[in-house]
Amino acid sequence: MTLGEKIKSARKRCALSQEQLAQKLCVSRSAVAKWETGKGMPDVENLVQLARLLNVSVDSLLNEDGDSTSPVIRETYRLADCGRGCDKVKKHRMMRDRFPGARICVLLGRPELSREDGCADSARGILTPVPFGSPEYMKSVRQTGRDFYLVEQEDGRYFVTVTDTHLEIRPFPLAPAERSFRLGGWLFICGEDLPRE
Repeated sequence: MTLGEKIKSARKRCALSQEQLAQKLCVSRSAVAKWETGKGMPDVENLVQLARLLNVSVDSLLNEDGDSTSPVIRETYRLADCGRGCDKVKKHRMMRDRFPGARICVLLGRPELSREDGCADSARGILTPVPFGSPEYMKSVRQTGRDFYLVEQEDGRYFVTVTDTHLEIRPFPLAPAERSFRLGGWLFICGEDLPRE
């Protein structure tokens, strides 16, 4: 892969447009386009910033054998800068601004109980079986301070975890076959889609 192909691949994996990447680097969109097509090359300072923003090493961008893949992209933001409303409304607004034009599904999730935890809680009368996604189920969901989204846009599908201070973006190559799925020890159910603006 050429440097330009690696930059483009890593940018898409981060779910960033050329314009968004250019804004973060304080360069023009055409500069990013030139880098990706091999018609230009970032200077050392921009190369270091690119690697940091795209969560890859400079070596992986420059070396022929370097791998530009990144399992998790982490971005910080200020919830206070996301307008008015409750925290959930602000997070929804931030997601809509971060992924314009994308289909964004709100995910409802909770940690899975291990078999031993479930049996012990059942024996104590704490755990009562409720249908996944039912109102009773949603009342049982632990408050974790995290919100979850499934984002679908032209360049791929992403699983996004949002807290009050940062978001983590992970490529999500599999399309859930049903409205519920398991991932990393959690149960998720697809809720409503955020309205497109």
